[in-house]
Amino acid sequence: MENSEILELASGIQLLAMDVDGVLTDGSLYFSDQGEELKAFNILDGQGIKMLHQAGIETAIITGRSSPLTERRARNLGIRWLYQGREDKAQALTELARSCSIPISAMAYVGDDLPDLAAIEQAALGISVPNAYHAVRDAADWCTSQPGGQGAVREIADLLLSARGVLEQALEAYRRPS
Repeated sequence: MENSEILELASGIQLLAMDVDGVLTDGSLYFSDQGEELKAFNILDGQGIKMLHQAGIETAIITGRSSPLTERRARNLGIRWLYQGREDKAQALTELARSCSIPISAMAYVGDDLPDLAAIEQAALGISVPNAYHAVRDAADWCTSQPGGQGAVREIADLLLSARGVLEQALEAYRRPS
């Protein structure tokens, strides 16, 4: 798709739904000797999510795995909609639309692997990360330049805010007064 088409689609997005492993993280799974699961989340993504919320754009997580770490991260970032243990991500997206009263035609979805494919195709704006499986990248309307877990969600936040014409205003809130 052309950049202007992506911006037009992005301008109508009211909710960004995200996978976790491979999108909010680099996709690596870490386990301690005691069997504890560890995840590394990127702080840039967290700030982008907060900026989306400040602009009135909702966020959601739809993930195939269930993890207390994901629940904690969602709570810390104010992500209201959390669907864990869901391999049927397109169905979860449909349920999310009913729960939050935002149509799928106003949703973006970002994923990286085959369980994300149907949700990417279903969303108004389907997004992948560059380290996504090739079929997922091919199905997406847009692919970030940053890999999952390394600022991809922040890049998406910047796109959505820019498409609405509010990115500079959002950045201005963090600049020193002159």
